[in-house]
Amino acid sequence: MSLVVVQIGQCGNQIGQQLFEVVSMDGQCGRNESYGNTSQERFFSSSTDGVPVARAVLIDMEPKVISHTVSKAASSGRWRYGAQSAFCQKQGSGNNWANGFCVHGPRHEEAVMDLIQQEAEKCERLSGFVTMMSLAGGTGSGLGTFVTQCLRDRYPHSLILNHLTWPYGTGEIIVQNYNTMLTLSHLHQSSDALLIQENDIIHKICSQLLNIKQISFTDINKVIAHQLASVLQPAHTRNHGTEYGSNPLGDLLESLVTHPEYKLLGLMNIPQMSDTSLQFSTFTWPGLLKHLRQMLMANTKMEAGIDWRVKPPLGLLSAANVSQNKELHFNTSLANLLILRGKDVQEADAGLFKEQALYTSWMPVDSAFNIWRTPTSFNKYEKSATLVSNSQCLLKPLDSAVTKAWDMFASRAYVHQYTKHGISEEEFLDSFTTMEQVIASYSNLGL
Repeated sequence: MSLVVVQIGQCGNQIGQQLFEVVSMDGQCGRNESYGNTSQERFFSSSTDGVPVARAVLIDMEPKVISHTVSKAASSGRWRYGAQSAFCQKQGSGNNWANGFCVHGPRHEEAVMDLIQQEAEKCERLSGFVTMMSLAGGTGSGLGTFVTQCLRDRYPHSLILNHLTWPYGTGEIIVQNYNTMLTLSHLHQSSDALLIQENDIIHKICSQLLNIKQISFTDINKVIAHQLASVLQPAHTRNHGTEYGSNPLGDLLESLVTHPEYKLLGLMNIPQMSDTSLQFSTFTWPGLLKHLRQMLMANTKMEAGIDWRVKPPLGLLSAANVSQNKELHFNTSLANLLILRGKDVQEADAGLFKEQALYTSWMPVDSAFNIWRTPTSFNKYEKSATLVSNSQCLLKPLDSAVTKAWDMFASRAYVHQYTKHGISEEEFLDSFTTMEQVIASYSNLGL
């Protein structure tokens, strides 16, 4: 089955292009014909000139990024975007969620949805939509939210995964916490799952693991695309032991979104290192899985800086032990999906992830944990492991963003910039209520 990727705003278009670049190189490297064919059908359609065409729609309110993205893809020679797959205007959203959601969205709804329909109709079997957008800006967050709601209305039975890039905590724009809160609260109603990657974490990976001295957004986007592709590329799912799972979004969401109140997914991937370091490194499955499990428990989304003091709670603990574990921030899970790729993958023992202590008390581990495998190595790594986690891993940035947004709203800072485009103060309050409920639900997983 195929995916339609909807790239929205500067961030969504740039990461989307990197995603197609990664899956194109990974699928065409000739290691496994079945793997390559499945990847090809999932992400590309065929064309008369023999160059695969990305199953994508590109949307932005300014032409510059889309023009650059399309030409960059064509220059690779391995794949390209469709001639009629882009929609752009000449006026941006000014980093204002309300401008994207209330103004640009309704104004361009018909043209945008027609493009998406054309792309969807090219798929013999449609698994669903992956929308790629930022939480910070106006077009990605505001227009992205509007397009997601339109997709839900137009395709009520199709699956929608929103891939969201969380802005730097230090602040990219002054109203990013408003934009983040409004986006998440609306998408929680209309999307099937929100897969979130944080710029701060990716920046640390570039600096500490990849040894990049002057980090650019291209470097950041490559790491995000690598991690995302490690989830979306073909794998043998639990229900298809020796065949590649045919429904990528269906299999993913069945494994992870076990309750409609819990839709936030985090992502951890190892190993990640520079080409120079990789030449002198060897990896074992026990070593990779031990590190990945500790990253999950300690909520450390990269190998560097893992807190090995965090342990799973063991039955009836003393009050002192419970208190210490809370101080160390044990990350309680609702559901986890482990994806293993590479050599000797069948020998990897994932028993460490099947401990009930890792999961909330009301979710049996048989339902909470799934594993996918494929002997085909991914990208440049002989062995690699990815964990997609529906857990408390996003609680801290979520609580911080909502708190900062509320502090601004309480003093009515910049609220007029939103109300003038059609967002009422009552809608702000509804969004705060929704997000407080989400925070409370995830906080209660550890009780």
